[in-house]
Amino acid sequence: MELLDGRKLSEEILLNLKNKISSFSRTPRLDIVLAGDDFASKKYVELKKKKAEEAGITVEVHNFEEFVNGDEIVDLLDKLSRDDEVDGIMVQLPLPGLLDENKIVSHISADKDVDGLTAENLGKLFRKEDCFVSATPKGIGILLERYNIEVKGKNVVVIGRSKIVGLPVSALMLSRDATVTICHPLTENIEGVCREADILIVAVGKINFVNKSFVKKEAVVVDVGFNKDPETGKTAGDVDFNDVKDIVSYITPVPGGVGPMTIASLLENVVNSYEKRND
Repeated sequence: MELLDGRKLSEEILLNLKNKISSFSRTPRLDIVLAGDDFASKKYVELKKKKAEEAGITVEVHNFEEFVNGDEIVDLLDKLSRDDEVDGIMVQLPLPGLLDENKIVSHISADKDVDGLTAENLGKLFRKEDCFVSATPKGIGILLERYNIEVKGKNVVVIGRSKIVGLPVSALMLSRDATVTICHPLTENIEGVCREADILIVAVGKINFVNKSFVKKEAVVVDVGFNKDPETGKTAGDVDFNDVKDIVSYITPVPGGVGPMTIASLLENVVNSYEKRND
């Protein structure tokens, strides 16, 4: 078993971005909308801001209460989309339950949609056109590439069908000629389906959801989970690491796997947006 070290690889990416940004005439800027009190969302925004500022990117976080009127967020997104000083805009998902995610995200200008969540960017990804790829799937793709893990022709099973991870990572794997299966709450015999996977990508948001009964020998396991263990208070993934570690060939640790790659990929998208807008 070998760890897919997202922390180490992300630091290389961030250093390259810092060197590139040092030659820019203006500091790139990322604006993040955060609504509500979700543990993982708040943690990710803190990390994104920290890493962005270390790389030389200005970050403005716009905090809203859980019961905010969605029109307030929409008005802000429209304003930021028109602001020439803003290079990237993202809404930290999930939003509190009463807010319409589709409506809100649709007010992000596609050319500033650095998290690749608008219908335009997600549609282009499925059509294999140039676009912003959602940060977590992009990070997963880079991680697999860097460890020379072949995707072409492999069976890739994705647990989860969210717009943040499940759908875009499935599109990305399809674009690389994998055979992709998406599992969701109504999937029958989900353990049996997952045992057919050469590469298993888990994004369900349930601590230790996947154990060794889901994993075939020598499979590659990518754990996107970021949960707070109620017993220890520590961060834990969707995969029971100790239960599967002796079966798999590669696995991402939590923390230190997909999370750092998500942040690095997001900031790379911000820099790419800056370059396109200032070309």
